[in-house]
Amino acid sequence: MTNSSTQSPSSQNALANETSPYLLQHADNPVAWRPWGPEALADAKAAGKPILLSVGYSACHWCHVMAHESFEDETTAALMNELYVNIKVDREERPDLDAIYQRALQHMGQQGGWPLTMFLTPDGEPFWGGTYFPPDSRYGRPGFPDVLQSIHGYWTDKRDAITKNVASLRDALAQMGTSNAGGEIDLGVVERAAIRLAQEFDGVHGGIGTAPKFPNPTIHELLWRTHQRCDNAELGAIVTFALDRMSQGGIYDHLGGGYARYSTDAQWLAPHFEKMLYDNAQLIDLLRWAWCETRTLLFETRLRETIGWVLREMIAGGEGDRGGFAATLDADSEGVEGKFYVWDASEIAAALGDDAALFGEAYDVTLGGNWEGHTILNRTTPPRDFTDAEEARLAECREKLMAIRDGRIRPGWDDKVLADWNGLMIAAMAGAGATYREQDWIDAARRAYDFVAGTMQKDGRLFHAWRGGKLNHTATLDDYAGMIRAALALYEITGAADCLAAAKGWVEIADTHYWDTESGGYYFTADDAEALIVRSKSVDDHATPAGNAVMAQNLARLFFLTGETAYRERADVLVAAFSGDMDKNFFPLATLMNAAEFLQVAQQVVIVGTRGEAETDALLAAVFTSDTPNRVLSVIAPGEALPDGHPATGKGQIGGAATAYVCVGTVCSLPLTDAGALADALI
Repeated sequence: MTNSSTQSPSSQNALANETSPYLLQHADNPVAWRPWGPEALADAKAAGKPILLSVGYSACHWCHVMAHESFEDETTAALMNELYVNIKVDREERPDLDAIYQRALQHMGQQGGWPLTMFLTPDGEPFWGGTYFPPDSRYGRPGFPDVLQSIHGYWTDKRDAITKNVASLRDALAQMGTSNAGGEIDLGVVERAAIRLAQEFDGVHGGIGTAPKFPNPTIHELLWRTHQRCDNAELGAIVTFALDRMSQGGIYDHLGGGYARYSTDAQWLAPHFEKMLYDNAQLIDLLRWAWCETRTLLFETRLRETIGWVLREMIAGGEGDRGGFAATLDADSEGVEGKFYVWDASEIAAALGDDAALFGEAYDVTLGGNWEGHTILNRTTPPRDFTDAEEARLAECREKLMAIRDGRIRPGWDDKVLADWNGLMIAAMAGAGATYREQDWIDAARRAYDFVAGTMQKDGRLFHAWRGGKLNHTATLDDYAGMIRAALALYEITGAADCLAAAKGWVEIADTHYWDTESGGYYFTADDAEALIVRSKSVDDHATPAGNAVMAQNLARLFFLTGETAYRERADVLVAAFSGDMDKNFFPLATLMNAAEFLQVAQQVVIVGTRGEAETDALLAAVFTSDTPNRVLSVIAPGEALPDGHPATGKGQIGGAATAYVCVGTVCSLPLTDAGALADALI
């Protein structure tokens, strides 16, 4: 790369001062990358060049491949610099941009993904794109240099065709700012949707669909809720089987804990090895709910190991353990996918000695390996049941291998703290801490919450990302939705009044700056955020639950906790603003359906007692070890009043003992002073 002072700023790579690890990975490319912003768009207009927009994230394997093949190549970079203004975006820092251009690619009839490669006018309007392009024609894809030349030819000689594409996509993208209104989502419709989604279940390997296979936690949550509400054992078995297969597969890190983003095959063996905070947060919730019903040891074990991984390897931003949760771990180390995680049989033999044969039998270790000549540890198809003594030996073997692995060169760590993903993990970790009586987990969740609520707020407004002492980008709807969810979880678990106050304050900000006053629903970006080519509004789940649907759950929970009807009214309007989409495609609407169910059948548990006293804590333990997604918990001191309109209003202690009531709708149980009786009432 040349940095001559005679060059214009647009001819130099300008990523060196960014904080995103992904952008910094490209700071030494010979490509004249620019970060997204008005300066880069102005450069494109001044030069009369189209924009080449490249979107990815630091843990993305194919992003690394394209970088090595094309962006680090001097000849390709020179072509890019000559013909385009090149902009690089971290999709985790700018989900607003990524959502728009992913949607544009889908409207072109292509499947989205990363790296995202889009060609834009100097005004930022898309006209063509794709994902990964190889350096020469292969995999049925054109070579990237050929693409660069071809698009340049259209730009110079066939501008009319580009103008037509821009106009067509402009009209399609405008729909991102609208919603399809309907009425209340009937619970019968939710049940039928769950049964239809269950038809996509892989009865051999578990999970939804085929390769590549993702955990799909929002869909599995819908199936789990419907299983419990409708007493549908088949739906419950689908979820527990999927959790079992994922937890025994290679998608799970059997030494260090945590789940990879997805499996490249149907049997959960071979992941792209990146670990994302958001996947693991949602899977912790699923494992906890499933354990509460089944008491399956595997689910508790994987949950504990995954939280252990988060607390050991994924805290960033503060002194010691005082930070938030980091975003991702990379798929690659030393430029090789999975090198940190895979093993050879000879390594296992040298490390474990006489125990190598037992370990190899349990974890699929063979001379030839099970993936590209190496072994991904897994217990997907165990040849037999192992005795307790053998399992103890296997645990010792895992510790030995973990010690060896700790000496390897680690994958890249993206230590930026994202408010929305932290909200998911804070709520999940706090919930697990309550269920398993692990106060350290609740404390860690509270520390992460304090980091986001403190360090990542400025002038009363949340920011989306933090790294290296720098706040980046105004919060999205998902940030507020995630942190409200976290605040309410901590409030119910600990009774912290400041968390309830924060949740209410954040809802007020969302209502002020994100709400669509004409047709309902929240926009993804604030009314005073950077203006993009469209202000989007969606209720579709992706890898994370949709912000609008999470907000519907948050508003409902606030109503149940406070009795303030404005929250219930807004939740109803919010669901109705998007419920018309149920007639078109309900596959991405699992969280919306979960919100609709929660609004209608929430199980309100009231404990009249004092936290910290034995009787009250015994009732709390019964609640948290019989947990369901639809539970709302209120703890009030003796003599304290519930909100007006609460179905348990006026009910108090019996005989001076801590007393619980379980209410659904307007009907409450008899008073319960025994923890076992309360647990039975919650089943």
